[in-house]
Amino acid sequence: MSEGEETKTTTAGTVEEVLPNSLFRVRIPAKEEGTEGELVLAYLAGKMRLHRIRVLVGDQVDMVLDPYGGRARIVRRLT
Repeated sequence: MSEGEETKTTTAGTVEEVLPNSLFRVRIPAKEEGTEGELVLAYLAGKMRLHRIRVLVGDQVDMVLDPYGGRARIVRRLT
């Protein structure tokens, strides 16, 4: 891998809350049994905005996590 390349971490999650300006609170499933997953603030990727893909509460989505934490970019709606 060269210096400029980044590894992109993709994960699936469930939309918990819809916020203004195409922002969403998404719950990532927990890795351990009996604990709740982590809530992440996510925004829609450019192609999803361009094609006006609607994301609603309860939808399963694929996300690319920011390597520094904090936010994620929703790249695909699964259901």
